Amino acid sequence: MDRADIVDQTFREKLSAGTLPQGPAASGPLTAPDAVAVFRAQCLSRNLDRRSRKMQAMGQGYYTIGSSGHEGMAAVAAALRPDDMAFLHYRDGAFQTMRSSQVPGTTPTWDMLLSFATSTEDPISGGRHKVLGSKALMIPPQTSTIASHLPKAVGAAYSIGLAKRHAPEHKVLTDDSIVMCSFGDASSNHSTAQGAINTACWTSFQSVPMPLLFVCEDNGIGISTRTPKGWVGENFSNRPGLKYFHANGLDMFDTYRAAREAEDYVRTRRKPAFLHLSLVRLYGHAGSDLQQAYLPKTIFEGWEADDPLMHSARLLTDAGILTEQQVLEIYDEADARCARLAEEVATRPRLKTAEDVMASLIPPVRACAPSNGPSDGARLSAFGSDAKQLDTPQPMSRLLNWALTDLMLTHEELVMMGEDVGLKGGVYGVTQKLTNRFGPDRMIDTLLDEQSILGLAIGMAHNGFVPMPEIQFLAYLHNAEDQIRGEAATLSFFSNGQFTNPMVLRIAGLGYQKGFGGHFHNDNSLAVLRDIPGVILACPSNGADGARMLRECMRLAREEQRVVVFIEPIALYPMRDLHEEKDGGWMRTYPSPDQTIPLGEVGVSGDGPLAIVTYGNGTYLSHQATRMLSDQGIETRVIDMRWLAPLPTQGILDALQGAEKVLIVDECRTTGSQSEALMAMLAENCDLPTARLAAQDSFIATGPAYAATMPSCDSIVDAAKTLWSTK
Repeated sequence: MDRADIVDQTFREKLSAGTLPQGPAASGPLTAPDAVAVFRAQCLSRNLDRRSRKMQAMGQGYYTIGSSGHEGMAAVAAALRPDDMAFLHYRDGAFQTMRSSQVPGTTPTWDMLLSFATSTEDPISGGRHKVLGSKALMIPPQTSTIASHLPKAVGAAYSIGLAKRHAPEHKVLTDDSIVMCSFGDASSNHSTAQGAINTACWTSFQSVPMPLLFVCEDNGIGISTRTPKGWVGENFSNRPGLKYFHANGLDMFDTYRAAREAEDYVRTRRKPAFLHLSLVRLYGHAGSDLQQAYLPKTIFEGWEADDPLMHSARLLTDAGILTEQQVLEIYDEADARCARLAEEVATRPRLKTAEDVMASLIPPVRACAPSNGPSDGARLSAFGSDAKQLDTPQPMSRLLNWALTDLMLTHEELVMMGEDVGLKGGVYGVTQKLTNRFGPDRMIDTLLDEQSILGLAIGMAHNGFVPMPEIQFLAYLHNAEDQIRGEAATLSFFSNGQFTNPMVLRIAGLGYQKGFGGHFHNDNSLAVLRDIPGVILACPSNGADGARMLRECMRLAREEQRVVVFIEPIALYPMRDLHEEKDGGWMRTYPSPDQTIPLGEVGVSGDGPLAIVTYGNGTYLSHQATRMLSDQGIETRVIDMRWLAPLPTQGILDALQGAEKVLIVDECRTTGSQSEALMAMLAENCDLPTARLAAQDSFIATGPAYAATMPSCDSIVDAAKTLWSTK
């Protein structure tokens, strides 16, 4: 027999025989009607688990992680308000069924079975995944998260206090809301969890509001690896800035008591709390997992003997709240409803085409109030002495700073965050003076943790802000790239566009720094970003383009709710000259605030028959090379891609009209670079002779060889001459 059927049979037998497991009597603030409601939610969650396993066995359902053994989370839901945003552990079916009972008009059985069956009518994911989540229930969808949702929970909690002081246009959470985030004992060891909890403590320690309730569901095992007894309590009970609570998660009354105490602490103190629940895991890790293959029978039979539904039945009957017959009727009613609806759900439509699957990759456009911009007086006051230089040529770093100033003046919901972005103004001065202009609320100096920086941004976007996080160097992104890949970019996809986290992520990156770094400060690979569906990747080559593109990036995030990554070439921040010293050939004047460069629009300089397609530092070097090539009778045009993802195919093809040959110059590594995609695109769309010059598959060195592995002006000239002379 399936273990779920064994547990079901045992529950019925023990209830009938009156041999339910013993324990303390019911006590605490949970009222009798609420206790019955919690039990109903527990029974529904349990029978949804059983039905999902049967659907999977019959080929009517798909991969699922059950919540059996974690039904105590229904009591946690009962202790919270239904408008408290909840980022759920994948075993929290009982939390969702209980919250559904708190929100009129929701249909948890039908909705969750649709999700199990991957039907297009699934109201949260549209059939893309078996996922907990609901817009009506304030539960953003989570899939098989391994702590990756904790950083954004920290960000959402932080946003509540900030939104009270600076309300964004699309504010979601009320001023007295709290955020709940749940996870397993195994996940609590993940670096992402440790970083998020540390960030919450770090924030709370400084008396900054952080109304966040962490709930650790401790069932003592992670897939097959046991958690040392007492580890979670010892690890989290004495953290500075974090209040620790514990409850027996098998006892709904004790769980509700502790959850109410924790909820009251978080809501009134605006400080984080850690609720530690002792639970059991029934049936194994997931539907296909057979725990008898790696655990002694005595272990999982012991867990089954501590079935929380049996404990709930004993508590309710001993307290005289329900009779054994009433308990069984509630359980049977949930079982029958699940069985009946599962038959109907199996007939509902599913996704079929690639277009269907991808329909929610791109978030929906949202209505935004017109952005009229600041008054002349407000703008003059913000710019201060810089206002006198707006019409004089400047390097990229200065023009980006001014663009950020205009954007923050225009959009109150724009908030920046990152290491050293505030008082210092960033490593390269791009955010200088912005704290003085807009205050520390909107220029947040974070702790040194990239996962927390990106989580802060994602969570704040859940509450209507348009965050602009900064990652100090491109190589640092790898410490936290899953916050973009697994969280930010997937949210619209898994919620069918109902939840979004728009942002503009600024990253200083690429190579060619002469005096700083090596590979950790010079990273010439963008592959990890280009690989993420739905993410927009922008890379300007000069300050004027950077300012115009940054405005478009803000529009894309604010109005189209996109996740945008803005790569700023470090070596071009201070660049002034192009051909000779002090020629000022790479400086630009600041474009007026109404000027933008739309997504997909490329830049073209020249109209020669040899086209050089490039971006970033490659654009700068190619412009140097054009004069040398012209001296040798080879006329060129330089096509600056600007937008690296999605690839601006039509813009490039239009710019190639009249060209005879194409040289791709790519400062990123040969393997996994933009040049690979460009070569494929050109082969599929035109018949022009094409060659590419890309960086070597190498890390970058410090010292005189800082640029040895990447394209140079001379190597571009040589490659162009070779291509042009080839028949």
